[in-house]
Amino acid sequence: MIEEKLLVTGLVTLQITGPDGVVKEQRQTNLVTTVGKNFIVARMFDTSQTVMGYMAVGSNTTAAAVGDTTLGTEISGSRTAVSSATYTGATGTYVATLGAGVGTGAVTEAGIFNASSAGTMLAHTVFAVVNKGALDSMSITWAITIS
Repeated sequence: MIEEKLLVTGLVTLQITGPDGVVKEQRQTNLVTTVGKNFIVARMFDTSQTVMGYMAVGSNTTAAAVGDTTLGTEISGSRTAVSSATYTGATGTYVATLGAGVGTGAVTEAGIFNASSAGTMLAHTVFAVVNKGALDSMSITWAITIS
């Protein structure tokens, strides 16, 4: 009997850039949630679910868990439409930018969603605090790989 194991992994890169264009911070981390994996399978058979197209940041420091369905504490007004969604082979990459005044504060978590509010969360990550000032922008690049 041939046995295969399918893995869904992700890598998110967050980068804070000051108003002067200088990169202030950069982090990498990730966790693909159970509902995110279920979403992937559902999209293979049913296109009624909306594709992933939004990212949000939050301020909760509770460790990400595969059973998560929302951010711990989403920062109000931080949910942003992705500016790019592409795939090559078994890797899909999403990019979003939270401009000046969006997602401002002590950011400790991020998620990718299929709706502008609520919706299904594909992946969730928690990291050491990244302070996003009111004039800073934050770029989030999220790569999801199935192997």
